[in-house]
Parts: sequence; structure tokens; C-alpha cells
Amino acid sequence: MIRSQDSFEEKIIEIKRVSKKTKGGNKIGFTALAIVGDKAGKVGTGTGKALDVTSAIAKALNRARREIVTITVSDNTIPHEVVEKFKSSSIKLMPAPRGSGIIAGGAVRDVLALCGIKDVSAKMLGSNNKKGAVVCTINALKRLEKRG
Repeated sequence: MIRSQDSFEEKIIEIKRVSKKTKGGNKIGFTALAIVGDKAGKVGTGTGKALDVTSAIAKALNRARREIVTITVSDNTIPHEVVEKFKSSSIKLMPAPRGSGIIAGGAVRDVLALCGIKDVSAKMLGSNNKKGAVVCTINALKRLEKRG
């Protein structure tokens, strides 16, 4: 579900159906988690909530485009090891030799691929929540930018 628009690629990570008890019955809605990146060091994430799926996705992509951060990438990998914690999720990103690829799972792999990092090893610890994993990964990449 990747679409290209203004040199950014879009990826929908998760769509959830949520419901709320009200006086007249259940009120059903949807939430979407999306990532946007240009594979050249820029990546952003956003969430959207709406009564239908397409509106939730549109809101998530719009927010992701507004929250883009720039990451420094050196030789298709990261400059140094970093450990980051966000709520109950924590991640460890480690540089990898050329040609080893992205060794990471799920949402972390998608963030690193859309950022343009080709050789990296990552380990997600703690929670397996996709939103937590995405935000934690982007925070770790931001720390690289400051130190690198």
C-alpha cells in the first residue's frame, strides 16, 4: 500500500476498528497509523481517527507530512549504536556492515526503509505496540542526528 506523491513514499502501518458505547448503541470508528519518507534521510509519522477508513488514512498521511524529521545517514547505515525508550517500548539500533540489509521486524523495518537506511540491525524490547515502536524508532534516529 505504498503510493508515491511529491517524492515521498507513503506506507500504512496499521488500521484499527474502534468502538465506543453510547446511549443509542455502539459508535464505530477507525484509527490509522502511517509513515511517510523519501528514502534520502527524511521520515515522518502520523495517526488519524475518523468514522471511515479513507478519512482516517488521509488524516494520518497529512499529519505524517507535517511532522517530517531529517536524519543523517552515512554509508547506508547509522553512525553509531543508540538505545532509546518511549513509554513501555525500547529499541536498540546498531550499525551493520555493507550488504547485510535491514535486520529488524515489523514497523521498525518500515521506518528504517523509508528513511533510506539500508544496513542496520535493530532489536525491539518491551512492548510490541506498533505506534510505540514507530515513535521510539524515530526518536532514536533523531538522537543520531544530534550526536552524529
